[in-house]
Amino acid sequence: MTDSQGSPTSEDGVYAKGYFETRLAPDANREKVWVHLAKHFERWVQPDADVLELGAGWCDFSNKIKARRVVAMDIDAVVERAVAPHVQAEVGDCTDLTRFADNSFDVVFASNLVEHLEREQANRLLDEARRVLRPGGRLMLMQPNFRLNPGRYFDDFTHVAIFTDQSLSDYLVSRGYEVEEMHARFMPLTMKSSGSNLSFLVPWYLRSPIKPLAGQMLVVANPA
Repeated sequence: MTDSQGSPTSEDGVYAKGYFETRLAPDANREKVWVHLAKHFERWVQPDADVLELGAGWCDFSNKIKARRVVAMDIDAVVERAVAPHVQAEVGDCTDLTRFADNSFDVVFASNLVEHLEREQANRLLDEARRVLRPGGRLMLMQPNFRLNPGRYFDDFTHVAIFTDQSLSDYLVSRGYEVEEMHARFMPLTMKSSGSNLSFLVPWYLRSPIKPLAGQMLVVANPA
């Protein structure tokens, strides 16, 4: 379902009713994983950076990344109760960033978002992200890699677009980006708890050249 401008409503795609309470319910182990991920991301996010997270949800990234300014944006109002005190919450369509001026951010980050969007919506998101990024800024996308898990990719009923590491790289170039780094095998497909806390293994996993069960990729790109 879309509104009169063709933007997704709260009943559409990733915004389906109850999505955050079912597929993405709060998880203490997932939060611990994100502590390690945020530390890993410091190589691309400077302490004096202005950072925008799109599709922030429970703000696992926004609440843990160290930066001068952090803005967490999501179409679901859950973002308002999920943000830490130092994070600015914005409720709105992530394909429409007109509330932000050109060259406003050093980093735009999104985790598991683009695969939930129809192509026209994804085009708008990437174009808007490029507009609000400063020269030398970075777009960081972490999301499932279809090449690594074709049998499980659509276990999430809100996935509508298929991306591999190659197709995502090509897509970003077509929208005016240069790919700085592509990590085709970055993290396992899911961070849901399976009853045991293995988050302490995340630093080892991120350093290891061998990544068993990898299902997610990470791409870092710059506006061309």
